[in-house]
Amino acid sequence: MTAPLTAGSVALDGNITAAPDAPEAFIASRGFWGHVGHRLVRDPVAMAAGILILIVIAIAILSPWITPMDPYKGSMLRRLKPVGDATYWLGSDELGRDMISRLMLGSRLSLFMGVTPVLIAFVIGSGIGILAGYVGGWTNTILMRTIDVFFAFPSVLLAIALSGALGAGIFNSIVSLTCVFVPQIARVAESVTTGIRRRDYIDAAKLSGASAFTIMRVQVLGNVVGPIFVYSTSLISVSMILASGLSFLGLGVRPPEPEWGLMLNTLRTAIYVNPVVAALPGLAIFIVSISFNLFSDGLRSAMEIRQ
Repeated sequence: MTAPLTAGSVALDGNITAAPDAPEAFIASRGFWGHVGHRLVRDPVAMAAGILILIVIAIAILSPWITPMDPYKGSMLRRLKPVGDATYWLGSDELGRDMISRLMLGSRLSLFMGVTPVLIAFVIGSGIGILAGYVGGWTNTILMRTIDVFFAFPSVLLAIALSGALGAGIFNSIVSLTCVFVPQIARVAESVTTGIRRRDYIDAAKLSGASAFTIMRVQVLGNVVGPIFVYSTSLISVSMILASGLSFLGLGVRPPEPEWGLMLNTLRTAIYVNPVVAALPGLAIFIVSISFNLFSDGLRSAMEIRQ
């Protein structure tokens, strides 16, 4: 009788055979991010949300060449056509412009204004949080108490106040939204950095003579960037909603540029005439925002690897 092979056992021919239910060997062979990717692929909700996000990104990139009609050309004789019209598949807006073309082209600005502030805030907030969490002492106190001032204002109110002070426009909206998200990301980065500051590998790096900057760049950043990135992805949906809200209030994108929040504003007077067409930009905002939320939740669950 031959004993059954287990993980790490040697077969009669000398080959090492691993059992299929060896999670430690699986993680070691693929690495942490490989295992995260494997778990993420097996999450159908996260994958569906990710595929939808990729489709929207592809439409945003290719929209100048794939829109069925000119998104800026209108006709007062064809205004507010219903969904399902032979010429305007998703109807037309208050100026007779094709809705599907404007929705496709509007995804460029909506995604840009949703993702860009979060990316900038990710870089700035991570730097502030890691510095405060690693150095500690008075540096932590000064930076974090300054950050706490921004938490005294609701995100929507702070974004509106900053945009109103800076003036309408895409650049000013991005600056305003970045100021809203930097404190939130900095707080998460500081919390995660404080948790690993006393780990053995940090002490070993200090004893080896590495500078504080090198330790923060190599040891700390590599261990905190994952949780910070996951949290930042969850802010993209909030950023899109806030950016659309600023455009709806006239503090963001200016006409005639298509942007989903601005389209909601211009179509609000048509809600009693053609409510379905008037609701399409809001539906697009909802679908993309919830997709980013679902993908972020799936990524967070995939990173929670339990030994």
